[in-house]
This record gives sequence, structure tokens and C-alpha cells, in this order.
Amino acid sequence: MAAQTVSICKFVGTISLGIATGVSATLSTLALPALLCLPTAVNARTSLTYLSHKSQNLSSYLRHLTAFTLFSAYLLSPRRFRHPYLLYTSIVAFVSGPGVDFAVSWTGGADEKRQVLDLEAQGDDVNGEQVRQAVEKKQRVERVKTGLAGVAFAMQVVGLWGDGA
Repeated sequence: MAAQTVSICKFVGTISLGIATGVSATLSTLALPALLCLPTAVNARTSLTYLSHKSQNLSSYLRHLTAFTLFSAYLLSPRRFRHPYLLYTSIVAFVSGPGVDFAVSWTGGADEKRQVLDLEAQGDDVNGEQVRQAVEKKQRVERVKTGLAGVAFAMQVVGLWGDGA
């Protein structure tokens, strides 16, 4: 029974990590660049606000699900089969969201949430250049998140392959 539980946790963790990677990749390559093609800055700002909130909620949920299931698989595995890749992958997957946001704000970049809130507070008097900068910054952040999540996903797949699970 414990072996089935560990396998299910590994499976769920790997799938949710793959989906999280895909969400970040889609945002950075398709959704955010498309916002720059909208006819007005108000439309772009509204879409950016909506996309930021929804993607943050979804990616946060997927990161937590990944970290919980992979860490649970690590803890539930017998000592002899407790592979550290489960621990490393769960940590990298969890940190790929708030860790990247913290690093961006710590290195001198403006806080993304504050920037989006400033854009929301402007009402219908929106500066298109500010919206463009916010979109480009969000795109850079999502590219970094995609890279980290992709590394974690690759580590997980290689680890699963090595396990034979």
C-alpha cells in the first residue's frame, strides 16, 4: 500500500510540475506578448491585471501541490529508497515562484504587484509606455520561472526514470 501511495505522489507531483512549467512558458511566450498588440493601453492594462492575478493563483496552487506531493513521496519512501531528487525537486519547484519574485525585488526592480496596482489606480488615464514596461517585466520574470520549473521538471523526469517507477 505504501508503495502505491509513493507512486501516486510522484505521479501527481510530476504532472503538476509539468503543468506549472507549461503555464509559465505559455505566459512568457504567447499570452504576454499578445497584450502588446491590443489597440488601447486601457485594454492592455485590464488584460494584464486579469492575467497576472489568475496566473499567480494557478501557479501558486500548482507549486504547492507539487511541493507537497513530492515531499510526501520523499517522507513516505522507505529509507533505502528515499532518493534526494524528490527533496531537491520539491524545493526548487516551491521556490521557483516566490524566490524569483523576491530576487527581482531584491536586485532593485520595482515590485511587480505594486506596479500592477499603480496601473490599476490610474483609471482610464493610462500611459501606454508604463503598460509596455509592466508587460515586459512580467515576461522576464515568467521566463526565469519557466527556466527554474523546467530544470525541476527535467530533474524529476530523470529521477523517475532512474527509479524505474
